[in-house]
Amino acid sequence: MSSLREERGTVLVVDDTPANIAVLLEYLDREGFIVLVARDGESALEQAYYAQPDLILLDVLMPGLDGYETGRRLKSRPETREIPIIFITALSDTSDKVRGFAVGAVDYVTKPFQQDEVLARVTAHLALRRLQRALQSANEQLEQRVAERTAALQQALAEVERLKDRLQAENCYLQEEIRLNHNFGEIIGQGSCLHKVLHLVEQVAATGANVLILGETGTGKELIARAVHDLSPRKGRPLVKVNCAALPANLIESELFGHEKGAFTGALMRRVGRFELADGGTIFLDEVGDLPLELQAKLLRVLQEGELERLGSPHTIRVDARVLAATNRNLKEAVAKGEFREDLYYRLNVFPIILPPLRQRREDIPLLARHFVAKFAKRLGKPIASVPGRVMERLQAYPWPGNIRELENVIERAVILSPGTALQIDETLDTGAAGSHIPSAVTLEEAERNHVRAVLEDTGWQIEGPGGAAQRLDVNPSTLRSRMRKLGIERPRPTRQAQGPSLNDQG
Repeated sequence: MSSLREERGTVLVVDDTPANIAVLLEYLDREGFIVLVARDGESALEQAYYAQPDLILLDVLMPGLDGYETGRRLKSRPETREIPIIFITALSDTSDKVRGFAVGAVDYVTKPFQQDEVLARVTAHLALRRLQRALQSANEQLEQRVAERTAALQQALAEVERLKDRLQAENCYLQEEIRLNHNFGEIIGQGSCLHKVLHLVEQVAATGANVLILGETGTGKELIARAVHDLSPRKGRPLVKVNCAALPANLIESELFGHEKGAFTGALMRRVGRFELADGGTIFLDEVGDLPLELQAKLLRVLQEGELERLGSPHTIRVDARVLAATNRNLKEAVAKGEFREDLYYRLNVFPIILPPLRQRREDIPLLARHFVAKFAKRLGKPIASVPGRVMERLQAYPWPGNIRELENVIERAVILSPGTALQIDETLDTGAAGSHIPSAVTLEEAERNHVRAVLEDTGWQIEGPGGAAQRLDVNPSTLRSRMRKLGIERPRPTRQAQGPSLNDQG
């Protein structure tokens, strides 16, 4: 019986006449409705608020709050606004009925009322109420489904956009990589020093551990990083390279972690960072010792948590990139001076690989020299077929402060200048100091400073363009300028003699 009454609905009867209330209560109760009663407008407002009846039968003429004011207040409250109101009135004037509709009534019955009429009107409006509720519920469910589908679609579109951005950036990066000229196409050498290094590469490649490659400028650190990647399970994914010294400090964060459109002045579109590009693959941080201190903490977080945020975005992105780092700096000294974070150093230095300088690999110089001669002779269309013994002796006697990179540049220049089929070396190659005679007091930084200065002087302090110092040293002009500032190298004031052409500038 209770479920039947709940199904038929709840009716609130509001009338100040006990006889009317008794008649309606008895009749509606007999018809299976749940009936609530109120004797005045205030009670009606309170019961309607707390009981939430399905319909209200409201007398017009009552002391205190009359039916019109009670109806107006019911319709002004969000909690009772949707409850249908049927006025009970003895007034026959049309204007009184219109007034009732104006305050929100849906119907009226006239006193003295007929029970069948009351039942018909109550039943009809309760049925309409149920249909409205069903329609409202259906609309809410539909809106919820639409919202859920919209959210899922937006998420899917965001993922598609992210993958599109990544693939675009990856495609641009790989196209750029194709255009790059590497120092050499493969690791060349047969000495025991190099064999030890390659053995370490084979041991660490499959582990996924972070690798720190240490060595002087030009020893081939990038080539070792590429060998680690190619021997690892990640070889099917990109090896993404970042030169931390070549990028301006205000751009390196965006380069590493990416940025959103409008994140800073000039950020005209979203940019995917190098770490995102390397997701699933390997990232090679060259010259990591030059990374600004404020970015070292963010790099440490990526290493520890595998998480980052693009500049201008609050959303965290998870990445899985193996980190290979390289530097020619003494990071222990940098840590002691407060220039490099100690915790980051230990994170990077999981598996160090130290590359020997070329002066400690003199047995490999003939192999390297012949490789570079063949490479540049083919590229330049020169018929160089041999390296005379006296030339090879000079190459092996030279200390090579710029290591393999310097050897490559010297061979390229020699191939350009050699008139016949035998390689001739420029007389400016100073062989007066063999590797065994290098003063022990000369630091790596001093050796680099001397070599960079010598190349600058040899090119008449021309940094960019064909034959410039940057091309000779095989670095970007911005990288060379950065190193010059760091090494304290400044161009001297020009003199009349310096303005004239140099023999070394020819060719």
